[in-house]
Amino acid sequence: MSGEAARRIATLDIGTNTVLLLVAEATSNGLVPVLERATITRLGEGVDRTRELSPAARTRTLDCLKAYAAELTRLGVSRVAAVGTSALRDARGGGDFTREIETVLGTAPSVIGGEREAELTFRGALSGLEVSGPVTVFDVGGGSTEIVRGNAERALFGAISLDIGSVRLTERHLASDPPTESELLHVRNDIQAALTAVARPGSSATLVGVAGTVTSIGAVALELTDYDPNLVHGHVLSASTLHVITERLARMPLTERRQVKGLDPRRADVIVAGALIVEAVMAFTESTSLVISDRGVRWGLAEELAESEQRA
Repeated sequence: MSGEAARRIATLDIGTNTVLLLVAEATSNGLVPVLERATITRLGEGVDRTRELSPAARTRTLDCLKAYAAELTRLGVSRVAAVGTSALRDARGGGDFTREIETVLGTAPSVIGGEREAELTFRGALSGLEVSGPVTVFDVGGGSTEIVRGNAERALFGAISLDIGSVRLTERHLASDPPTESELLHVRNDIQAALTAVARPGSSATLVGVAGTVTSIGAVALELTDYDPNLVHGHVLSASTLHVITERLARMPLTERRQVKGLDPRRADVIVAGALIVEAVMAFTESTSLVISDRGVRWGLAEELAESEQRA
């Protein structure tokens, strides 16, 4: 294996809704992405109600990981690290499933707690962004939302993980198509109840949003026919634009949401709950805009892996 290939690393974020892959070169100038993949497998489908991983969700996720494993072999990846988040934290029998994953990837994912997830999110989210001073990073996942306070130098002041996510709140409350005002109110009430546990950051902090809900809203705002991370990463989304998009999506039946330019049709069923979380976080932090990050846990984990390579 060449010296270049020997320094090729991969990280995976096995989430409640999406499995994300990053393959990167660990160079003296930092990480250079080689391949990124995001596949919606809905691993956490039904977990909020049953506390079990369904057979179908397990199969979808394993099939995705088998395809990723083939890419790792093809690209000559030397080191792999993987983490599992909310769905694997919440579901009984998650340990058995991590062993199945190990047989596919050759490494078992670490099932990380909410605070560890928040730390990795913060580190990865700031990668490639031009921000300064105090920063609040939030990650709307399928099962949980992480909120982290820190600064642009990546010093962390506090982190919290909340059991509100796009999949969890959709399954819990949004049964109608389109959602009723009563259902939307129930979602908002759950979000507000969760936010009572969060220390309110200063309004001077830059708000950075990460993960699929936020990047999808950014793609809708930009009216992207094909998703382009270079356009989405660093895009500034105003609170007024977010509100217009959220209201528009909430009024649409699912069939129409699947046709919205910029929105992955596979995310259309959970985007309304996710957008309501984003709106609530913006209001809670008294922010008039947010900076969108296309990076997150997988990038934070890759930076740690690259540093360990340098120390070895």
